[in-house]
Amino acid sequence: MNVTYRLATQDDLANIVAMLADDALGARREQYQIPLPTAYQRAFDAIRRDSNQELTVVTLDGELVATFQLTFIPYLTYQGGIRAQIEAVRVKSTYRGQGVGTALFQYAIQRATERGAHVLQLTTDKKRPDAKRFYESLGFVDSHEGMKLHLTQ
Repeated sequence: MNVTYRLATQDDLANIVAMLADDALGARREQYQIPLPTAYQRAFDAIRRDSNQELTVVTLDGELVATFQLTFIPYLTYQGGIRAQIEAVRVKSTYRGQGVGTALFQYAIQRATERGAHVLQLTTDKKRPDAKRFYESLGFVDSHEGMKLHLTQ
C-alpha cells in the first residue's frame, strides 16, 4: 500500500468536506455543496495560520482517501506538557476496512510524538460504536468521561 501524508492545501478542501459529510452523522451537520459555503474557507484559513494545527490528508496511490486534524495544546499540567487532540478523522467509505485508518493513526501518533506530546486524545460520538471499537483496538483507553456544551445549533 503506497500511503502518503501531507498537509492539506486549498485544492483539497472540497474533498475533505465531502468526506466529512459522507456518513449519517456528518450528513446532518455538514453542508457539502459546490461552491462550498464560505464558513469552510474561513475555517481552513484559520487552521493554516495556526502553528498548533495540522490538517492532514492521506493519499493512496495518488488518490485522496482520508483526512484528520491534529491540534497541539500546550498546558500547565504534566509540568507544562503538550496534549495532542485528533479530530475530524475520516476515511473514504470505499477504503474503509483496508488498513488506511490504522496507517493514519500510526502516522498521527508519530507526529504527536515528534511534537513532544505526552498524550494523544480523541472523542467519538456514542452513535459510532464501530469507531469506538477501532480506537480501542489501537490502544486508546476509555479513561475519562467527556462532556460537551453546544453553544450554537
